[in-house]
Amino acid sequence: MRESEYKMNLVKIGLKIAYYRKLAGMTQEELAEAVDISAGYLSQLEAPGMYYCPSLKTLFKIAEALGTTVSRLTDVED
Repeated sequence: MRESEYKMNLVKIGLKIAYYRKLAGMTQEELAEAVDISAGYLSQLEAPGMYYCPSLKTLFKIAEALGTTVSRLTDVED
């Protein structure tokens, strides 16, 4: 996988986190608190211009807090 594809996939994951967070009616602060991460870190994960790669543990915690699955958050083909 090329570096540009990798970065685009990270952006897509971040956008999906933001989508499901908003769908759940949560603020970044509320989700960050539920997942035990900082709101700043969550903001970086969701930002389209940032390329942060969350750990699997963090992804599982985010998915659980949002009532969705990790596979939905990481389906970059969708």
